[in-house]
Amino acid sequence: MSLLKIRRRPEPTVQISERDRRLVWRIAALLLDYPSRETLAMVEEIASATTELPGEVRTHIDAVLLHLRGTDPLALAQQYVETFDLRRRASLHLTYYAYGDTRKRGMALLRFKHAYRHAGVELDDTELPDHLAVLLEFAATVDPIGGERLLGEHVPVLELLRLSLSDSGSPYAGVLAAVVATLPPLTTADRRRIAELAAQGPPEEEVGLDPFAMDPSLFAGSEGRR
Repeated sequence: MSLLKIRRRPEPTVQISERDRRLVWRIAALLLDYPSRETLAMVEEIASATTELPGEVRTHIDAVLLHLRGTDPLALAQQYVETFDLRRRASLHLTYYAYGDTRKRGMALLRFKHAYRHAGVELDDTELPDHLAVLLEFAATVDPIGGERLLGEHVPVLELLRLSLSDSGSPYAGVLAAVVATLPPLTTADRRRIAELAAQGPPEEEVGLDPFAMDPSLFAGSEGRR
């Protein structure tokens, strides 16, 4: 009789290989970045890569690629800003949903920064460490285990963001649907947390609080990934 009980990792929502999961994360990181000229120049290359993915995931990504192909670059840039920078319930910064710009968010950001440092990665000053595109790139190209752990801890936020984008008719909802499909299904606790976050909304900034007091490097370049 074995005294050890091995806790197996829950299977993702869609049956997908480890290689393809990392490919989804890499593609999602690119598509959730600001639609710069460099990013848009990679659309056909991304489309070619998606042909290797399971149909359930590929369908979500193809819808976003179709939008990027058929929309004027200036309109894409405006839509991106309106979607992710001007709407509190569609932020790509994962800790913002639970903590807003309060002091507690600084501690949550350190969780990301420590994970990156542990894997030998030092972020520059252009983005906060909890930006979803940053985390997805980290999970896809540097540390899939540590990256998946952080993604798994924020499944309620990812699902809430997907729902928010879907409700507003944003084609970016497909990117979130593809990412969520690579992670274990929502639990009862996850659904409860989603309801709480949706009801409360991101906390307002605390009066008199200097958010840079925790660690200035965490907040440098918080204007976005552009």
